[in-house]
Amino acid sequence: MRAGAVHPSEDSYGDLGYKQKLSPQISSKRSSSFKRAIANGQRALPRDGLLDETGLGFYKRFVRYVAYEILPCEMDRRWYFYQHRTCPPPVFMAAVTLTQIIVFLCYGARLNKWVLQTYHPEYMKSPLVYHPGHRARAWRFLTYMFMHVGLEQLGFNALLQLMIGVPLEMVHGILRISFLYLAGVLAGSLTVSITDMRAPLVGGSGGVYALCSAHLANVVMNWAGMRCPYKLLRMVLALVCMSSEVGRAVWLRFSPPLPASGPQPSFMAHLAGAIVGISMGLTILRSYEESLRDQCGWWVVLLSYGTFLLFAVFWNIFAYDLLGAQIPPPP
Repeated sequence: MRAGAVHPSEDSYGDLGYKQKLSPQISSKRSSSFKRAIANGQRALPRDGLLDETGLGFYKRFVRYVAYEILPCEMDRRWYFYQHRTCPPPVFMAAVTLTQIIVFLCYGARLNKWVLQTYHPEYMKSPLVYHPGHRARAWRFLTYMFMHVGLEQLGFNALLQLMIGVPLEMVHGILRISFLYLAGVLAGSLTVSITDMRAPLVGGSGGVYALCSAHLANVVMNWAGMRCPYKLLRMVLALVCMSSEVGRAVWLRFSPPLPASGPQPSFMAHLAGAIVGISMGLTILRSYEESLRDQCGWWVVLLSYGTFLLFAVFWNIFAYDLLGAQIPPPP
């Protein structure tokens, strides 16, 4: 069937039947009015499934793939497919990944070291690394995401950011996904400052695990509706890879293969990012067409996250001195 074709019918789409043109009164923004418009017959959608569409170009086929990869409802998939626009493009995840690669290449060339860069005595002197001795430099709680231990950590994070982050950004928009990613990054560094007070931190794993855990949780919660191919196998592979990365980070933290001048980067950012993804991320990804401000659960999650941030700020101001924490001297 030709893309966009409609047929009159009396079914669940409404008593008014299908219209040849989309109603100009309903905007394309996420809103609960979308479901009401469908129920009242004020918005027309083609009857055939997206998989029956023929004659699509490469980009539209990719958009269809993203729709089936991310969204669990056929109505949402079709709505996303037909209203999708190339502007604005998914620039956030691409920009973050590109910046991480550039920073890594610059430090790799400068230090002449591409694996286990944290063992180089000059590495921790970077103004981007989070170090407990430099807690007052607040930007480090975010900028550590641009630094990586080595080529293997950068490759793992970049691959997941592009494979999972870009499709999520295409569907849910730059604001939602950038907020989720940065919330995972910030939660990661603050959690390390509370639970692993002597350890520095590098890598974007907090944000990466927030995206991955949110997506995986969304797939599990909507298992019957998801139509991504080999979803069980892909779920298992993703969990194995994420668990392996956490295990590697734990090993480097407590049993480093080489002698080091100070504690190695913490692994707690991985776990904090996963918690942010399952809680906040699942709320963000659960509803494609409904505004977040209309969801009660969103305000509960946001209040909980804000409470954690406030507690972490006071912890960093007072707890280190009160507990007499023996932190390594800043480089």
